[in-house]
Order: sequence, then C-alpha cells, then structure tokens
Amino acid sequence: MDLDVNGIKFSYNQIPVLNGMNFCMNYGEVLGILGPNGSGKTTMLKCINRLLTPSQGEILIEGNKVSQMKISEIAKYIGYVPQNVRNDMASPTVFEVVMMGRSPHIAWKPAHTDEDIVWNVLESLNIKDLAASFFDELSSGQTQRVLIARAIAQEAKILLLDEPTSNLDIKYQIEVMNLIKTLSRERMLGVCAIIHDLDLAMNYCDKIILMNDGLPVAFGTPDEVLTASQIKEVYGVEAIIDRTYGKPHVIIT
Repeated sequence: MDLDVNGIKFSYNQIPVLNGMNFCMNYGEVLGILGPNGSGKTTMLKCINRLLTPSQGEILIEGNKVSQMKISEIAKYIGYVPQNVRNDMASPTVFEVVMMGRSPHIAWKPAHTDEDIVWNVLESLNIKDLAASFFDELSSGQTQRVLIARAIAQEAKILLLDEPTSNLDIKYQIEVMNLIKTLSRERMLGVCAIIHDLDLAMNYCDKIILMNDGLPVAFGTPDEVLTASQIKEVYGVEAIIDRTYGKPHVIIT
C-alpha cells in the first residue's frame, strides 16, 4: 500500500480523539473519510500530514515512516487543502496562490520551470482565465479549484482534502468531486477527502473509512461500508440504500 495508517492514537489535553485508527490507500484511489462531527476526521488528516504528532502508531508512505521524514520531504509527498483558507490570505492573485504550491521545490525564487508547471496546472483545471484574478474575489467553486490546483502544483502524490464540497451548491459539489476523481485517475494521486454527503461518498469514492469517537467502525468499498445498519450505528438514523435508477442513493427515513 502507498499510504498505511497503523494504530494511530492522539489526544487533545489528555482527551482521546483518535483511539487506534487503521486504514490504507493506493495511488489512484479516492478514499472518503466519513463520520459525525467531532469523530476525529480533521485530526486524522493533520496526523497524516504531521501537523499533529500521534501519541501511538505509525503512518507510512511507500513504506517510509512519516515520523522520521523532514517536513520539506513530507511536502513533496502530501498536498493539504484545509477548510477556511480564504481569510488567511491577503488578496494574492490566483497565479500567486497556485505558485505557493511550488514552495517545497524552490530554493530561492521561482524558476521558469516553476512558472511553466503553474500554467500547465491552471490550464488542466480549466482556470487559466482566472490567473490574474484576486483570490478573495472568487466564488466558492472557483476557490476550491484554485486550492486543489495549488496542491497539484506541489507535485504531491497524496492529496488531503478537508471537506472539499463544504458550502458549495449541488452543481459545484458535483463539479469538484468529478475533478477529484479525474485527477486521481489521470495523475495517479491518492486522495483522502473528508465528506459529509453520503451520496457523494457512495458515488465517487473507491474506499471509505467510517469513523465514530475516534475509532474505525468500517473500512472498505462504499457498498461494504455504507449499509443501513452501519449508518444507523454511527449516525443514529434509519436509512435505505436505493438503487432504483442505477447509482446508489442514501435515503434517510
């Protein structure tokens, strides 16, 4: 496996948040991380990226322990798109935001090759026409595309996406998930995405890890994980998996 998460535990102020997380992922797969609010999903992403240090367990990338890697080395493997990035930036242009993804590869200042990579990424994500636009003037859907472009420009092999469809309308949710799926296939990226919409997870993820109280409840394909019984166990609601029109649809009853 290209990403292995083995027995990860983490606590905030001695309060356990992750209680032994185990899952794995290959490049070219989209892994959905699902669970109720407060189940430890964002904490799990931050442990993978070593923004947080687990108290127990190991995370391996291509067999290498993340705990023993330099931050600069991790940045060449992992691209992280957190929530609420907009307020952290003082009106750079889209081109400048995407160029930030080249930071792990730049010793002093961007070279022509870095600029070429950024232009290629902007074109491949169909946002080249936004290059001179200010980041804080973008729509929610455009913002997500630009942040994903920044991670792609980083040339990382793994993308960690914290609720990439949050605050998007249905059109942009589908657009972003189609983009994520396409990038994972065409560029052989491993994508870990926190997703709240069960239908999106069911239809776009290759694998799902279902969490509750910092523990893995189920891990496997969407059909294996998103069953009526496991949805009730984790979310406390009754559900039916409807396949009338081909694609599965989760109906909360």
